Amino acid sequence: MSAARKLAENGFFQELRRSNFGAPTRVVITDGVPYYLNAFWTAGQRRAHPLHEISYRACFKPQLPAFFIDRLTQPGDVVCDPFMGRGTTILQAALMGRRPIGSDANPLSLLLTRPRLRPPALCDIEARLAAAPWGRGEVDREDLLAFYHSETLRQICALRRYLLIRANDGCLDAVDSWIRMVALNRLTGHSPGFFSVYTMPPNQAVSVKAQLKINARREQTPPRRDIGELIFKKSRALLAEDAPTACDAQLVVADAARLEHIVDATVDLVVTSPPFLDVVDYRGDNWLRNWFAGIDVDSIRLSQLRAPEDWRAMTRDVFAELARVVKPGGHVAYEVGEVRGGALPLEQLVWRALDDLPFERLGVLVNEQSFTKTSNCWGVANNVKGVNSNRIVIARRF
Repeated sequence: MSAARKLAENGFFQELRRSNFGAPTRVVITDGVPYYLNAFWTAGQRRAHPLHEISYRACFKPQLPAFFIDRLTQPGDVVCDPFMGRGTTILQAALMGRRPIGSDANPLSLLLTRPRLRPPALCDIEARLAAAPWGRGEVDREDLLAFYHSETLRQICALRRYLLIRANDGCLDAVDSWIRMVALNRLTGHSPGFFSVYTMPPNQAVSVKAQLKINARREQTPPRRDIGELIFKKSRALLAEDAPTACDAQLVVADAARLEHIVDATVDLVVTSPPFLDVVDYRGDNWLRNWFAGIDVDSIRLSQLRAPEDWRAMTRDVFAELARVVKPGGHVAYEVGEVRGGALPLEQLVWRALDDLPFERLGVLVNEQSFTKTSNCWGVANNVKGVNSNRIVIARRF
C-alpha cells in the first residue's frame, strides 16, 4: 500500500487535516516518510496544570502528551512512558483520568514524579517543615559554598541528612517525599525563589568551578535563604489547583528496552522522548540533585550515544520491547526533536529502525511554534540553534 493511501485511511491524520489549528496542516512526503506540519499546540492553547511546573533538562511541554492522550485513548486506558524524565506524560495521563505506567533508568525520575501523583495537603507540608531539624546541620561539602550562604548550606545539609535517614529506615512518607521533590527543584536557579545565588536556570547545575567564575564576573556572594519558606512557597504554587485523585500509577526504575514490569499487550498508548544522542548530559546536569538525593551516579546506566547507528540500534531495541507491551491497535508517539541544526533527522532513524517490527508507521507530526522557533525540515533555516521543533513519529501496533 502506498504512503499516500495509508495516510488517507488513517483517522488520526485525517482529523489533523480537518481540525482548525489556525492554519491548514501541510503534508510533505520526503524519502518515503510522510510529515504533517502545523502549530498543533502552543503554551497558550491549553494552560498546563501547576503541578507540571518543576524543572528538568530536555523535557517537553505537557501539551504534547495531552494532544495524543486526548485523541488516541479513552478514560481508564493505560498510558506509558519508558523515558519518564520529570514525569510529564505520567502526570498528564493521571490528570486526564488514564492509568499511567512510567519508568526511567535514573532513580531521580521517580523522586520527581511520584509525589505529584498523590500530593499531601498543604497544611501537612507546613507542619512538617516547621518540625524539621534545621538547627542540626553541618556543612558536608564546603565546595558548595560557591552556590550557598553558609547558613543556607547548613539547612540544606540538615534536610538532606534527615531525608536520607528517613529513607534508610523505611520511614519516608508522602510528606517527606513531597518536600524532597520540591527541594530538588529549588537547589539552584536564577531568581530569589531558589536556594542558591544567581546561577544557570534550574534545569541544570553548573560545576563548582563554573559557579565561582559566575560569582566573580557578577561580583556576587550567595545570600542567606530560608529554605523552609521557599519550599512552602513553591508547594503552594504547585498545589494551586486540584491534584489527581486515586491515581493507580506504576513507576519503576528500568531500562526502556527491558520493561519486565509491564504485562504483555496491556498498554494503549506510549508517549515518550528518548535522549537525543549526546545532546544532553543528564548525569552531569543533575550532579547536585543526585548528591542531595543520595543517588550513586556510577551505578546508573544512562544512554549517551554519539553515533547515529548506535542510537538507531537503541531505538530498535526499545520498539521491540514496546511491540510486546502495546496492545494491537495501540499507538506509540516517539518524540525526537531536532538536533545538530537539523542536519541529522532523528525521525528518519526511528522510521528505519521499525523495519520488520509489528508496527504500522503512520507519519511524523512536526509541531511548529511561530512565536519561538521554525521547523528546520528539509533545509529551512531556523532562528536559533539547538532543538527547534517537536518531531513525533507515530506508529500503530498491528
